[in-house]
Amino acid sequence: MSKLTDEATYRLYSFGWAVVKRLPERTAYRLFERIADRVWARRGKGVTQLERNLARVLGPEATPERLREVSKQSMRNYLRYWCDTFRLETWSQERIDATFLVDGEENLKNAAASGRGVALALPHMGNWDHAGAWAAHQYNGFTTVAERLKPERLFERFLAYRESIGMEVLPLTGGQGTFLGLVRRLKTGGLVCLVAERDLTDRGVPVRFFGETTKLPAGPAALAVATGAVFLPVTLHSEPTHQRAVIYPEIPVPEEGTREEKVAALCQSLADVFEKGIAEHPADWHMLQKLWLSDLDPAKAPKPTAAPEYGGPAAGDEPGE
Repeated sequence: MSKLTDEATYRLYSFGWAVVKRLPERTAYRLFERIADRVWARRGKGVTQLERNLARVLGPEATPERLREVSKQSMRNYLRYWCDTFRLETWSQERIDATFLVDGEENLKNAAASGRGVALALPHMGNWDHAGAWAAHQYNGFTTVAERLKPERLFERFLAYRESIGMEVLPLTGGQGTFLGLVRRLKTGGLVCLVAERDLTDRGVPVRFFGETTKLPAGPAALAVATGAVFLPVTLHSEPTHQRAVIYPEIPVPEEGTREEKVAALCQSLADVFEKGIAEHPADWHMLQKLWLSDLDPAKAPKPTAAPEYGGPAAGDEPGE
């Protein structure tokens, strides 16, 4: 049954790449919006978890109607991401650049000019493939990591697709090789981009996020500590005809403390920036999975306490997704 499921998954994505990019543009986006509305109306596990996550973002004052409104738009934005992804290969570089607007680009330009290397960390917002295609063109490529997908053919298809738009992609294997590859890229003054608000290793760093405890992957912060790279948070959101990025000022590595304390401090500062960006554009946050410890394992969730400026368990070396 697993092989059948893998084959069906692969065929579904292959259909997307083969057919969706050939549809008239308005037809394609209307189709994906209808699919989004249908998925949202079915109230499956992904949608119900999305709403549990968004309830934290919107806060206790949000009405049920407001929560449903945001979750429905979030599903539309998520399916727009997939439609964009299937069609991105057909876009000219001029279109990619013209439809990607950036606030705070001077933070990235100054960081790139410093020669220290740049570690960009972003949450699952907007269209990170569009952002990647823009960054690869404007800054001579970059390196990222990707979670291995099943079936393997699907992972290889995504790998080829992302490399075709200028990304160097390392597989997230949980080993030292991936981390050292990113270190080498930064040591030569290069650019590393990592999606960084969901811990896939179970060795993440506890942070306070929208009033509860979750874990962020240690990798982006650990890279900044290990290499001295400029550590920049980024958030993305959709506009009717554009994607927009906000590149925030550098989060500096603390001058004092152990390596673990420095990583923990950077992770908490990163969570604070992500919280701000997600709160401003909640419908652009595509988090359909469990994130907070109280959802993942209620028995292990710590009691609510203020996060210390430093502290926390030792951070692992592996970067996040």
